[in-house]
Amino acid sequence: PVPPDTPDAFGTVARATSIPIAAGERLTTRAEFAPLLRGGGASILQPALGRVGGIWEARKIAAMAEAYNAQIAPHLYAGPIEWAANIHLAATIPNLLMAETIETPFHDALIGGTIRVEQGFVTPPDTPGLGIEVDEALARAHPYTGDGLHLEMQEAPCDYVNENVFAGGAPVKHD
Repeated sequence: PVPPDTPDAFGTVARATSIPIAAGERLTTRAEFAPLLRGGGASILQPALGRVGGIWEARKIAAMAEAYNAQIAPHLYAGPIEWAANIHLAATIPNLLMAETIETPFHDALIGGTIRVEQGFVTPPDTPGLGIEVDEALARAHPYTGDGLHLEMQEAPCDYVNENVFAGGAPVKHD
């Protein structure tokens, strides 16, 4: 109920409820996560590895969170390669809550079915790198053709009642 760049407001909300507050999908640096933790604004942090600088930086954010008894639920917005990175992060931090997933036939084909969810669990790949092989021909056959980056965030959240819906990375208002 508060803008993502107001850590003090998050603290006010958190103190007014017993429901755990999750935040951080839009944050990009340790310096942005720190005031949220110091002010008690969130007990679950959701860093997006594609935004915060990868696995190493996300581990630093997780270590900060652990000092405040906060859990990590890595956000996933960038597809199966980021998902593979999230899985490796998840396997290395003690304060993991969960890892998001976006499973589509296209994503599965793009990485050759190398990541499998079985009864709600994923075993990290044990092959080099992220443990996936990207089907580059499939990726080339489906190039990004938009003019805006998904990193550009919308001003207002989706409002499904008024038909402002999430479609392919940005809300679309249907007239």
